[in-house]
Amino acid sequence: MFKRFRRLRMNATLRSLVRETTLSMDDFIYPLFAKSGEGFKKEIGSMPGVFQMSIDEIIKECGSLQDLGINSIILFGIPEVKDSVGSDALCEHGIIASTIKAVKKAYPNMFVVTDLCFCEFTDHGHCGILDIEHESVDNDATLEILAKQALVHAHAGADMIAPSGMMDGMIEALREALDSEGFINLPIMSYSTKFASAYYGPFRDVAESAPSFGDRKTYQMDPANRREAIAESVEDEMQGADILMVKPALAYLDIIRDVRNATSTPLCIYNVSGEYAMLKAAGRAGVIDYERVMMETMIAFKRAGADMIISYHAKEVAEVLRRK
Repeated sequence: MFKRFRRLRMNATLRSLVRETTLSMDDFIYPLFAKSGEGFKKEIGSMPGVFQMSIDEIIKECGSLQDLGINSIILFGIPEVKDSVGSDALCEHGIIASTIKAVKKAYPNMFVVTDLCFCEFTDHGHCGILDIEHESVDNDATLEILAKQALVHAHAGADMIAPSGMMDGMIEALREALDSEGFINLPIMSYSTKFASAYYGPFRDVAESAPSFGDRKTYQMDPANRREAIAESVEDEMQGADILMVKPALAYLDIIRDVRNATSTPLCIYNVSGEYAMLKAAGRAGVIDYERVMMETMIAFKRAGADMIISYHAKEVAEVLRRK
């Protein structure tokens, strides 16, 4: 006798009871982009619904997010002045440090994650100190200033730091620096498996972080490499990362599952700007049911093995979940 799988699909309540993968707002981290000024809020053409905001507008947004049940954010900064070493990122009065302090003062219970990198802060748009001879980033020199940046974030009140530059040895260097200053309980969420992806295009509009020359293929991963992708995350786990990450997400569901199977460390995915922009464009064109496709995509991330999701869709997901 054949098995009747459909028995468990004939009633909506029963379908909910046997559902294997679920979403809640506790799964989501919402990206925010801070820029100098006051009363400044600029929508990004390539990312409808995503804004550059001054700190006062960021504070207003945090209130709206908490009203939706979103209690975790990840901060990116766009400084007034950029230079070769990203000095604003190393300053206790810089855009990120100032934003952290303001958010934690206004909303002490908002969990503030900070992107730890230099691409938004350097005049060349690369993720650290340049190695001019090889037209790339000097790995070990960058580790030194990454540690300084991490301490700026820590002293400002960050709840978690998220290094995204894909420098070899960055987790070990950051852990040592944080521990030496007494921040032994400050967790690190590593962008541990980050690909050199074309899906980042719109992000460079909002973060103003496009490289002025070349690309980031000497430090971000080749999208063709599966075994190396697993090894990168396992290595960061060994160095002391508290949470791992796969970025992008949608075209890398196999990698998410591979990393999930290879480690017991909590796993985050970044649903990146290009993924968001494609769904938005398709929805506006009327070729998809935008809301259903968005929710199906979020479920796919969780089903592949993600414990948490960084997504520009988070506010819309919250609205959908509220209606259910």
